[in-house]
Amino acid sequence: MLAALLTCCAASADSVYQSRDDFLREVFGAPPPPQVLWVDSSVQGALKAALGHPYGQARVRYWRKDGKTAWILDELGKEYPITAAFVLGKGAIDSARVLVYRETRGMEVRYPSFLRQYSGARLQNGRLDRPIDGISGATLSVQAMDRMARAALVLDGHAP
Repeated sequence: MLAALLTCCAASADSVYQSRDDFLREVFGAPPPPQVLWVDSSVQGALKAALGHPYGQARVRYWRKDGKTAWILDELGKEYPITAAFVLGKGAIDSARVLVYRETRGMEVRYPSFLRQYSGARLQNGRLDRPIDGISGATLSVQAMDRMARAALVLDGHAP
């Protein structure tokens, strides 16, 4: 009984590092209103290739201002979703940030030293154009971040 209670409580411990609104204010100052990209069959096909599975929503919200686009995405780590934000400009990732981390290990993916590896990354043949160094004990979280980075680049390429 005690083990079940401890598992329950550990599973619900989200680590919120930054709220969506605070992130958007940091990126844009006064955030622009959100826009919506509908996930039609062409977008879904490209997302499936980037993520390795179908994207589970019919639309994606994003924000654009002054040549920058912000995407906030969720992707499964080992057992729980990771919420990350990506700022893109001119077809490349400007910055990446982990907003909410829900796993019990692997939270090192939130550190700036790891996230800086995504700066300047582009898509090349469906993959990131640079290797991303892994983190011991955080393999699935690193893979989730890579999938979200690819998805952000795909989505940005389809946004009007």
